[in-house]
Amino acid sequence: MKYLNIIPNIFIIITMFSCNSDPGTNDANKDSSSLQIEFWLTNPDRSALFQKQDTNQSISGVSSGTPVIEVDETQTYQTMDGFGYALTGGSAMLINQMSETEQDALLQELFANDGGKIGVSYLRVSIGASDLSDHVFSYDDVPSGQTDTALIHFSLDPDRADVIPILKKILMINSTIKILGSPWSAPIWMKTNNSSIGGSLKPQYYSTYAKYFVMYIQGMKEEGIPIEGITIQNEPLYGGNNPSMLMSAAEQASFIKNYLGPAFNAANITTKIIIYDHNADRTDYPITVLNDTEARNYVDGSAFHLYGGTIEDLSAVHAAHPDKHLYFTEQWIGSPGNFPEDLKWHIKNLIIGASRNWCRVVLEWNLAADQNQNPHTDGGCTQCLGAVTITGNTIVRNPAYYIIAHASKFVRPGSFRIASTIPAELPNVAFKNTNGKKVLIVLNEGNALRVFKIRFAGKEAVSYLQAGAVGTYVW
Repeated sequence: MKYLNIIPNIFIIITMFSCNSDPGTNDANKDSSSLQIEFWLTNPDRSALFQKQDTNQSISGVSSGTPVIEVDETQTYQTMDGFGYALTGGSAMLINQMSETEQDALLQELFANDGGKIGVSYLRVSIGASDLSDHVFSYDDVPSGQTDTALIHFSLDPDRADVIPILKKILMINSTIKILGSPWSAPIWMKTNNSSIGGSLKPQYYSTYAKYFVMYIQGMKEEGIPIEGITIQNEPLYGGNNPSMLMSAAEQASFIKNYLGPAFNAANITTKIIIYDHNADRTDYPITVLNDTEARNYVDGSAFHLYGGTIEDLSAVHAAHPDKHLYFTEQWIGSPGNFPEDLKWHIKNLIIGASRNWCRVVLEWNLAADQNQNPHTDGGCTQCLGAVTITGNTIVRNPAYYIIAHASKFVRPGSFRIASTIPAELPNVAFKNTNGKKVLIVLNEGNALRVFKIRFAGKEAVSYLQAGAVGTYVW
């Protein structure tokens, strides 16, 4: 594929260096102790966009003071479930409107993992509408003033137009992709303000809402779509989106331990229950829920966004409850985007930062939008830049596409994070796949080109990255 062509003028030498090595020659490439590495590069000036590099050329400027990233597979951390995006209702709509040939090509590019495809392995979908659906809905909407406690009007029909067909096509490409469901709001008749914006779930409907989750998971299963996990509420501390719903930590704990957890058990549902799903600055919220000895029994882990706080804050939740998992489930990029800054910030904080702070999943917000950042609800996000922009059958790949690609193609589900040292201005993260392949993702966050060594098991490779560039190294 055109965007994966090799650029021959990017230099890397794969070699084991001794004190007398001459870094200006290729002789060391023949050394049996050299570290044979594949190298994929994205430059902030777009001169390389997730492109596999030539590894047969030499590089000068290596000295005893060259920084070293030491990778150690004997130190292991969390298992990885995957990298991906939110398949919003709007994303599914735009993809579903493409011609069959172009749609298939895009889905193959995103979800297959051979050749030039990027192997997305995890998706987040909304349970009901998100603010990037074309209209607000739930799966049980009734006329104003009415209720439906028996959920006799429950229907997944709103998702049958676009979301379900696209998910089925994705599952045909990757049958093991994991799907996380997140609600933006309960049906408005269950809420304290009878509105899609804000309000809280009335306690009298806790049991009904638990059944609503059960019916969603069962209904998707009947469609052939397994739901790996659900979060209880998207951004439970923010009630200004359309749709949205407030839910305190105490309310979430009560809902889980008294209603949702028992309902899942009664229905033999093994879908993971994941709490919080909001910003890193309020780690007290998931810790409060997990401190509840009854609620925590049903909880797999906690989900985070990074519109507040720092990515390092997440490790406090791991420290408090190391037996519970962490997930990074959302971060937007604002239109029109700033490729160099978006690439650097998101690689550092999400791909590297979230992974180094115990997250098993890293997801960017919003797989697709059109050239006007549509569709969205009335009051929904008007500047959310998709990983791809879809205009008819035309595709433009945006920063989030490349950010996720640098991890998703190589760090496969079931891999685990391993240790790596961090020289100045070279944040990085390393993984080991189930097939034994090692993956190192490196960012040069400095203002000048950086030459550095990668050392593993006594072998070395030397590479450089331009300021703001990211490289993925595989061996």
